[in-house]
Amino acid sequence: MPKVSGLRSPYAQVGRIVYFGRMLDKVRLNSRGMLPVEYRDNVGDATAGFFDARCCRFLGVSYADLKERVLRGETDEEVLAWAHAVGTPRTDDDCFVWNMFMMKRGWRDEGRGTLDRRVREGGGYPGKKIETMFDYLDYDEGRHPVAARSWELRPPLVVLIMGVASTGKTTVGQALADSIGWGFRDADDFHPPSNIAKMSAGKPLTDADRDPWLASIRVHITLTLSRGESGVVTCSALKESYRRFIIGRSQGVKLVHLTGAPELLRQRIAGRKGHFMKPEMLASQLADLEPPQDALTLDVAEPVAVLVAKIREHYAL
Repeated sequence: MPKVSGLRSPYAQVGRIVYFGRMLDKVRLNSRGMLPVEYRDNVGDATAGFFDARCCRFLGVSYADLKERVLRGETDEEVLAWAHAVGTPRTDDDCFVWNMFMMKRGWRDEGRGTLDRRVREGGGYPGKKIETMFDYLDYDEGRHPVAARSWELRPPLVVLIMGVASTGKTTVGQALADSIGWGFRDADDFHPPSNIAKMSAGKPLTDADRDPWLASIRVHITLTLSRGESGVVTCSALKESYRRFIIGRSQGVKLVHLTGAPELLRQRIAGRKGHFMKPEMLASQLADLEPPQDALTLDVAEPVAVLVAKIREHYAL
């Protein structure tokens, strides 16, 4: 099947369980008409044994109720907290058993026939070792399952992608997250409306304007790591003081600094339609920039796929 932007690996973990985040991704993509037709028969809990149905039964909630909350705009964490509150109480041991069952589905069980059929229909995937349905889904969607399982093999990690406007933080960050199967949050999501209005008017933000924005990003990173999850987040993070505040004492944050020739960045800003960032604001950002000493620095003149590959190689993702 084609790779679907915004659809996480089934190995991606939200809270204590795998697959849940992927199920919510399918709800959101389907509502926007972005879920390929091949996936739609497997959406929902109408058919027992399908992964969505298994997940809802494990949590003790109906798919219809879950879908309603997702489309209301609730985050993964909010939907999961609701499920834990109204559904079947689950211990850490219950969640561990769920994870092991789901990750090994198709390996020496009655699902093997379905897995073998899917692999044959996909062309056999020469050179790929496919032992489970999760492995199949990852390879079929252009991910590597060992990388997608990296949350299981290492401490949680947040990759913070920084740089001035139009360095492609969102594009690179989303592509990186998709390639690993991690969650992604963009810096613009954390701005209060007053900041958006100010920048839309072509006025640069002050440090006082940035304080609540940086605090929100710090909270997001702290909560992500405290839940044992990994993810990618963007933030211009122009000054060393901003980075110290965002990261705090955490050892689980890795920096990627995207840079580019000013002429290229001005061209990119000028070509963006409907975004609040104005070309004249680039000069103030470049003046404020204090390049980090402890980051992987990459030139955005290179293709996104190359940048993602370099990030993954440098941090062994």
